[in-house]
Parts: sequence; C-alpha cells; structure tokens
Amino acid sequence: MSVRKLFLLPGDGIGKETMAEVRKFITAMNEKFGSGFETEEGLVGGSAYDAHGVAISEADMEKALAADAVLFGAVGGPKWDSVPYEHRPEAGLLRLRKDLALFANLRPAICYPALANASSLKPEIVEGLDILIVRELTGGVYFGAPKEIIDLGNGQKRGIDTQVYDTYEIERIASVAFELARTRKNKVCSMEKRNVMKSGVLWNEVVTATHKAKYSDVQLDHMLADAGGMQLVRWPKQFDVIVTDNLFGDMLSDIAAMLTGSLGMLPSASLGAPDEVTGKRKAMYEPVHGSAPDIAGQGIANPIAMIASFAMCLRYSFNMIKEADDLETAIANVLERGIRTGDIMAEGCTKVGTEAMGDAILAEFLALAA
Repeated sequence: MSVRKLFLLPGDGIGKETMAEVRKFITAMNEKFGSGFETEEGLVGGSAYDAHGVAISEADMEKALAADAVLFGAVGGPKWDSVPYEHRPEAGLLRLRKDLALFANLRPAICYPALANASSLKPEIVEGLDILIVRELTGGVYFGAPKEIIDLGNGQKRGIDTQVYDTYEIERIASVAFELARTRKNKVCSMEKRNVMKSGVLWNEVVTATHKAKYSDVQLDHMLADAGGMQLVRWPKQFDVIVTDNLFGDMLSDIAAMLTGSLGMLPSASLGAPDEVTGKRKAMYEPVHGSAPDIAGQGIANPIAMIASFAMCLRYSFNMIKEADDLETAIANVLERGIRTGDIMAEGCTKVGTEAMGDAILAEFLALAA
C-alpha cells in the first residue's frame, strides 16, 4: 500500500472547524478503503504567531516541503491586527506559496443546480455555471520589490508596491490554463490591464505568443480585467477558463465565488511545476473563504469549500479520480436533498451546522463508494 503524506494546517477562525470535517474523510478512507493517508498537523497564521512569534515556524515549513500535499484552512483575525507586518497571519500563507513554488492557483466556480437561487444573480444567469480561474500566484504586486512605506517628512508618507512579471512566469501559467482548457470546453480568456500597465502589455504579448506556439487549437480571447469583472456578473457562462495575474486573480475569483451563492462553496488548488524525476507537483489546497472571525467557534461555518478542496487534492495530487468524482457528487446530492448551512439557507430547506453538513456529505460519499 502506497503512503500518501498530508500536512494539515487548520490555521485560525473557522479554518479549525472546517478542517475537522476533512479529518473525518481521511479517517474513513483509511479505515474502509486502505487509502494510506498519513497526516501531520502544524500551526500557521495567528495561531503560529501566538506559539512561535512568526506566521509559520521553520519546522512546519520543513514538514510542508516534505509532504505530498498540504491542506490549509484559513488565517487571520482582529486579534492579530497590530502584529508587525512581516509576522501578520497572511505572511504564513504567502511564504508557503513562495517556498513551495506554487505558481498556479486553480479556483473553480461551480453553481450546483440546487443553489441557483442562492446566488445574488438571477438563477438563469448562474444555473449550470462551471468556470475555472487560473491565477498566477508567486509573482506580481504581492511579491514585487520595492515594497515599502517611505516617510517623506512634513507628515507625509508614500506607500510603494511593485508589479513585476518576467516572461517565463507568464508562459508557465498560460500553459497551465491552455492545458486545462483542453480537458474542458477548449476556451481561454486572458485578463490584464494592458491599457494602463506595462506588465499588462507584456502579459498580453506572452500569452498570445504561447498560444500561437503550442496551443493554437484552443480558442483564446483577451479582456481587460475590469471589463472581465463586469462580464462575470453580466453573463458568466460565456467563460470557461480565465487566466490572469496574482492581483486580478485574487479579486476576480472572489467575484466568481459570489456567483455560486457563498464564499463557503469555493475550493482551490495551488500547484507547482512537475518534478523532473518523479513528475509529482508540490501542492496546497485551501478554501477561498477567510477565517470568518465573526462566526468562528459557533459551529455554523460552511465546510463545503474545505471538503471540495480535499476532493481537488485527491484529483491533482493522488490521481484518485473516482474518489474525487464521488466526493464532488456527494456534495451535489446532499445539496439536492435540501441540507444547508446558514450562508446558503433557502425556504423549505433544512438548516444544519458545520458538523452535520460534514457528516451528511461523508455518509453520501461512503454510499457512492460502496
């Protein structure tokens, strides 16, 4: 039996509660199917700062680097608003992405039929929605230098963030988007701001050249990122795969999240380049939602995004395709039965908490796998 090493980083707030639901699936799969998962658990974000004075310790970084995949919950909260900038909870997440070289962030936005009425848009706009945002994750304005605040004197300061992209960074994320599009509807829309940003001009040029050189069979369109945000709420089903940079990907994926009815519904995968020898990729899986300190500890958080992130882990890190399909189907079936957490509650449905939703999906998953 092969060993599958998972490193769990629940983090802060509802990250701890939703990760607890994923542990149920790991335990059940080991006991019933001999899946061979081995898990370790560490601290990240505010919890790591409280314990170690940093957003992630060196020991936990080593464990993350050694794992086959990392499952990440959420970080942050008002408790840590005043910690030094370099030790803020989000610094742990950024370091994981950087040190694991996770340059490709995959954020699917799927509207389950049962939740078409939960979206803030009309049901006919979102019903059947299935798009994938491919976000570049280790470059751009979040990592560019200089990044600083300068005291200009006379009570004035200047904040500086730098948007930087090299050709290779754009080529590799574009290639991921084109390859994924080939497994879907064969359409890619590249979004940037070439009208006002030089990095956008280069992005457009490199994506176009990569398409011409290797992926001319895939339909490629270009759109300014602000127009893309507008089109996502106007007619999102026009898109299949969207590829964009770190900053715009962050914003556009949150817009896409609300098309599905709730941030609590969206998973994500962050992947590195394939190892030249083994072909395996470093990978981290996390829900798009944050730590939600306003509801943390109340047992009412929606665990679906975390559970669906585990399904992406099964698919992309372990090639457990049937198990991933069964888990995604289990989520859809439970929603179809009208079981809801508060964020997606609708008239005539049954409202449940975090644990009950996790239990319902697990029972359905085991029934499908039987």
